[in-house]
Amino acid sequence: MHISSTDPSSPSPSAARAAAFTRDWICPFCPLLCDDLVATSHDDGTLAVPDTECSRLAHALTQYGATDAQCACLVDGNEVDLDAALARAAQLLASARRPLFGGLATDVAGTRALYPLAAACGAILDHLHGDALTPATLALQDRGSFFTTLSEVRARADLLVFFGCQPSRRYPRFFTRALAGTELARELIFVGCESDPVAAGFAPKRIDTLLEDADPYDTLALWSALAEGRDAGALRHGDRSDVDALVSLQARIASARYTVLVYEPAALPAPHAALLIEALNRIVKAVNHTTRAACLPLGGDDGALTVNQTVTWLSGLPLRTRVSMPARGAGAAPLDHDPHRYRTARLLADREVDALLWIASFAPHAWPASLDPVIPLIVLGHPALAHAAKDRGANTVFVPVATPGIDSGGHLFRVDASVVMPLTAARGFALESVASVAARLNERLSERSTTREDQP
Repeated sequence: MHISSTDPSSPSPSAARAAAFTRDWICPFCPLLCDDLVATSHDDGTLAVPDTECSRLAHALTQYGATDAQCACLVDGNEVDLDAALARAAQLLASARRPLFGGLATDVAGTRALYPLAAACGAILDHLHGDALTPATLALQDRGSFFTTLSEVRARADLLVFFGCQPSRRYPRFFTRALAGTELARELIFVGCESDPVAAGFAPKRIDTLLEDADPYDTLALWSALAEGRDAGALRHGDRSDVDALVSLQARIASARYTVLVYEPAALPAPHAALLIEALNRIVKAVNHTTRAACLPLGGDDGALTVNQTVTWLSGLPLRTRVSMPARGAGAAPLDHDPHRYRTARLLADREVDALLWIASFAPHAWPASLDPVIPLIVLGHPALAHAAKDRGANTVFVPVATPGIDSGGHLFRVDASVVMPLTAARGFALESVASVAARLNERLSERSTTREDQP
């Protein structure tokens, strides 16, 4: 809801010149999707959220200004109107035999519009954060997962175990969202890392750290064995002190009413993070035989969780899938999922794609530096990417797009994957949405296909 600066409950005009205020604004810049904020939009195009303790949000807002509204489309480094940019982009996609849709930093509507466009040109879909997203997907496919929600954490979890992560480093308001304003006595245990310094400010009953420098694979192997009932005395291959620490941890989990294991897929060591995630879920499964426990993975930045959920809903398969309906090429399957083969870095390194459509609507994330200059690039991106697109010059189309929650509405899945949050534009500059541009590109591809079919 927008409230003018004359509202007595709003900041004074002297503090915010010609400002509009959006109360209960939902921040789109991390998957926590904090919904208790007041966003201030000024006539000069700048934005602010007063008194925010989130450094991530504060930095994101510095990327917006008055010049965004005047940002022009580009073709080969030259300014053009939107129709010319779309015409050139459609030509490039129609000519490509194996395009990649990368970045994919967009919302539900953007993904829904990109999917039929990808199907029309036989594109591969991978996200900017695909390397963090894929291990969690693999673990879910292979072993299943136990998930919980932020609401459950706030209302019920009396023991939080953080494996190899300090949430406030990447998600500054995690403890505010999970613990603030609650009276439940909680214990926090950090395993495989130092404790998060922010956690102490939320008055937990107790904070402990275990096995800060231990190998995460060894730790989870021992912990899994103990959780599944192995006798501690039989685990002679493990360090005695490590085993004792994990025995103590298991005892505390057994006496807790509700334990939540928190981890960040992006913070786990590659390339076998999926094995660690499987082990964490195996531990939770064992704990649930006698008490209650669940996992809370922290990830899904820049719409990664949203896009993965939406693509899975539309196709039945998660990201790192090639879609083509009907299949382009004899003998090709209409859907082909391969989390290793369809990794962006590998596809570009091996020159397996001949065009890249790069979507970056939440932040000016540049396309991979490894992209060959001769490969056509189409960018639907944050206005701040215009300079880089202009510098690339040839074989480049750039269309500035709105950020959901800043210049357009939208919907995103929250970090716990069970809640879809509606976004309200805090500013509302007249920038095209990813959904609008993708839909118009798909129309142009259809027109080109119809024209070819009608030709004698």
